[in-house]
Amino acid sequence: MTRRFFLEVLFLVLAASGLLAQQTLENLLSPALLPQLKEGRLMQLSSGDTTGGNTDFVAIQPGKTAVIADIPGPGMIVGMWFTIMSSDKHFLRRMVLRAYWDGETSPSVEVPVGDFFGTGFAYKHYITPFLGMSSGGYYCYFPMPFARSARMEIVNETGQEVQSFYYHINYRQLTQPPSPDIAYFHAVWHREPRTQPGQPYLILEAKGKGHLVGVNMNMQGIDNGMQYLEGDEMVYVDGEKRPSLQGTGTEDYFNGGWYFNKGEFAAPYHGLILKDDTLDRIALLSEIHNRARGSEHRNRGLQQHRILVPA
Repeated sequence: MTRRFFLEVLFLVLAASGLLAQQTLENLLSPALLPQLKEGRLMQLSSGDTTGGNTDFVAIQPGKTAVIADIPGPGMIVGMWFTIMSSDKHFLRRMVLRAYWDGETSPSVEVPVGDFFGTGFAYKHYITPFLGMSSGGYYCYFPMPFARSARMEIVNETGQEVQSFYYHINYRQLTQPPSPDIAYFHAVWHREPRTQPGQPYLILEAKGKGHLVGVNMNMQGIDNGMQYLEGDEMVYVDGEKRPSLQGTGTEDYFNGGWYFNKGEFAAPYHGLILKDDTLDRIALLSEIHNRARGSEHRNRGLQQHRILVPA
């Protein structure tokens, strides 16, 4: 079974690792260790025009899949940047990012582009250390290690041509495969058009060794108001009957309060990325460090979208 740590949207955490593996990752990723020489070579894949012209993008026809990375291992993706031109106003939900590690046939990442980068409702400028939408671009700094290969694809489900898809994928070639204790990155997206009032809404059920490391929720109320934020999070670990974690409300879990009455914000590891009071629509980003078998969210009737990002 693939080793993984689960992230219910977008925040990073590392699974327990051996000392050597931990030192290698710290050397590659820690800002405090920037002066230290790094293992391997930093490489980049991009949509750049190799002829020297300015056609620095790929067009993706409707229903087609563009392979944007096919990398031999061992290695680790250390940064990604996209920007997109599409005449479909819903392209954030209708373009899908997929990633496959070590030749697997089912993707470890399968998420609409907008939801992966923080909000599927609309492009929203916000900045956090690991994910963001910054002045027209989309970026991700989650480390994504692999032993044998990494393959990334963009699927166009808009029904029309995506005129321009620009990308950079930075990765580091490694001399040795990752330690068996290094977790792999995963992301899964689900959408529920209508949740049932009073019934817990399951946002993650996972088995195996790993970490639930974060939650991204895009929610829209059915009725007027933000009462759906009264739902409490509950996290059950290793089959326990009572949750190890049980909170006091959705906005409390995301470190806000009083239905986010002070509006949008983006902190380093949590935020209210979007709040539209006219549509009772919000997009949330937060983190949680825990081994988890299942996680539920009490709700009061709403539309929910979510990503699971294991790594």
